[in-house]
Amino acid sequence: MTTPTQQLHFAQDFPAASIDEWRALVEKALKGADFEKRLVSRTADGLKINPLYTRGDALQSTVDALPGKPPLTRGAQPVRDGLGWDIRTFHIESDPKATNAAILEDLEGGVTSIALQVGGAALPATKEAFSIALADVLLDVCPIALVAGENTFDAALALMAEWDARSIAATDRQGSFGADPLGTLAMTGRLSETVDTALARAVALMKATEASARVQVMTADGVVAHVAGASEAQELAFMLSALVAYLRAAEKGGVGPAQALPKINVALAADIDEFSTIAKLRAARHLIWRVADACGAGDAASAVKINCPTSYRIMAKRDPWTNILRTTIACAGAALGGADAIVVLPFTFALGKPDAFSRRVARNIQIVCQEESHLGRVNDPAGGSWYVENLTDEIAKKAWEIFQDIEARGGLLACLQSGFIQETIAKTADARAKSVATIRQELTGVNAFPLLGDDGVHADPWPEPAAPNGEAAIAVTPMKPHRLGEAFEALRDAADAHGGFNVFVASMGEIADHNIRTTWTKNYLAAGGITALISDGYKSPEAAAEAFRKSGATTACICSSDAINAALAEPTAKALKAAGAKLLLMSGRPGDSEAALKAAGVDQFLFAGADAVATLRNLQDKLA
Repeated sequence: MTTPTQQLHFAQDFPAASIDEWRALVEKALKGADFEKRLVSRTADGLKINPLYTRGDALQSTVDALPGKPPLTRGAQPVRDGLGWDIRTFHIESDPKATNAAILEDLEGGVTSIALQVGGAALPATKEAFSIALADVLLDVCPIALVAGENTFDAALALMAEWDARSIAATDRQGSFGADPLGTLAMTGRLSETVDTALARAVALMKATEASARVQVMTADGVVAHVAGASEAQELAFMLSALVAYLRAAEKGGVGPAQALPKINVALAADIDEFSTIAKLRAARHLIWRVADACGAGDAASAVKINCPTSYRIMAKRDPWTNILRTTIACAGAALGGADAIVVLPFTFALGKPDAFSRRVARNIQIVCQEESHLGRVNDPAGGSWYVENLTDEIAKKAWEIFQDIEARGGLLACLQSGFIQETIAKTADARAKSVATIRQELTGVNAFPLLGDDGVHADPWPEPAAPNGEAAIAVTPMKPHRLGEAFEALRDAADAHGGFNVFVASMGEIADHNIRTTWTKNYLAAGGITALISDGYKSPEAAAEAFRKSGATTACICSSDAINAALAEPTAKALKAAGAKLLLMSGRPGDSEAALKAAGVDQFLFAGADAVATLRNLQDKLA
C-alpha cells in the first residue's frame, strides 16, 4: 500500500514575480534598445510572438478543452491509438518491380503505409503495374495512398481491381485515392477535363467505396500552397477552401456532408519551425470542425485524417546531411501536433531518387520518434502551453479571415483563375526569400556554416516529367514548388562551373580581436562558393601584404574588430593595393570612415543585413 504523495509548493516562500518587474529587468539588460525590435518576433502572417507568456495569457476557451471534444483543437479522438501515427513512405518509381522491392524493404523496416506517385514518369496507372508493384503487400493491413494528379481515376480503378483480384472484403480495404483536382490545377496550371467533371468522378468513387469506411477518396491539400511559399494561415485557408469545394461537390452529387467528410483527408506540410507546425495542425482540426459544424455535420469532423509530409521547401541540395536534422524536427512537430500519418522525405530528395540508405534513414527518424521518444503516446502534449495555445488561436483566426476572403471572391477555383491566390502567396514567398537572402533566416549548410567541397552525397536524377497529353480544358498560372536555398545553390553551382574562387582574408591583430568577424567572413563567402584563405592574423599592414603576395590570390578582404579596423584598415588597404590586390573588400560597416577607406583602396564592404545573394553574385562576376 502506498501513501498519497504530498503536494510540494517550492515557490511558496518567495514573493510572486510580476510582469512589470520582469520587464524592468529586461529593459535594463537591453540598455536602451527597442524591446519590440529586439525581443518580439513575427510569423510570415504578421502574428506577434512575445518573448514570454504567463498565466495571464491563458485563453479562457482552452481551460476546459478536452481531446475528442469540439472544436477538436486538442485532438480528434479522446485517446491516440497505438503508437500515435501511421509511418508512411513515398515512392516515385516508374519500374513496378523496383517499386515493389523498395516497398517491401520499407515495410520490413517498420513502415505501416505506402504513398505511391502514379502517372507521368512514375508508376503506370494500370492494373498490371499495380499487381507487380504491390505483390506480397498485405493490402488488408497496409493502406495505400495514391498521389496521381490527373491520373487519379485510373489509379483508383487499378487499386480497386487489385483489391478485387485478392478478394479483399470491402470492410477490410484501406487507403486514399487522393483525388484533388483543385490542387492539381494549382500546381500544374492545367487540367485536361473540367473541374466539375473531375469532381463528379471523385463523388462517384465516394459512392463506389461507401462500404469501405477506411478508404478516403479526396484530399484537400494545403501542401500545394506550402511548397509555393505560403504562410501557415495561407496554407490552412487553401486547404479549407478546397475542403468546402469538395463538400459542395459531394452534396451536389447526392452525398451529404456527414457521409462525405470521412471520405476526405487533409494534407499539410510539417515545417522546420516545430511550434508553428504544432499550432498549424491544432488550428487545422479546429477549422475543419468549424466547417463541418456549419454544415450540420460537426460529429463527422473527427473522421477527417490529417496527413503530413515533411516540407519540401526546407530541403537543401548542398550538405544534404543537414536535411536529416530538418526532417527530424519537422517529424517531431507533426507528431506532437497530432498528425494521423507522416511522410519523412529522404535526405537526398532534393538531389534525386532516394536510394535504400536514404529511405532507411527517413523511416528510422519516425521509428525513433515513435518507439524510443514515444511522441505519440500523449494526446496533444502542447495543450495548455500559453504560447502554443495563443499561436494556435491566432493562426486559426488569420486562416479563417483569408478563407472568408477567398470565398467572398467566388471560392478557390475563381481565385486560381483570377490569379489572386498565386499573387498573394507569391508576396509571402518573396518576403521569405528576402529574409533568406539577407541571412536573417539562417539555413544551416546553405547560407549559414556552408560546407565547401564534395559532401560525398550523390543521387540518380529524377526522370524528366512527362509532357501533358491533349488540350487543357482549363488553365491557370501554376504555383510552382521551390526550395528556400535555391538562390544560394545557384551561386554554388556557378562557382563550381568556374572551378572555384579564392579571397585572401587579411585578419588584423590577435585571434581574439578578429576571430568572430573572420569566422563570419569565411561563412559568408562560402555561401557563394568562395574559399576564404584565412590565418591566425597579422600584426601589421606590411605582414598582411607580404602574405597576400605569397597566396597567389588577386582579391583580398580586410577583417578585424571595429577597434582594430579604426587603427589599421586604411594603412592595410593601401599596403594590399600596393601588393597587387585587384579587388579589395572589407568586412564590417565602414561608418563615418567610408570615404577615407574608399580613398585608401577599399572597393566593397561586406556586412550583415545586406542582400547576400546579390552581393555574392556581384562578387563572383568580379572574380571571374
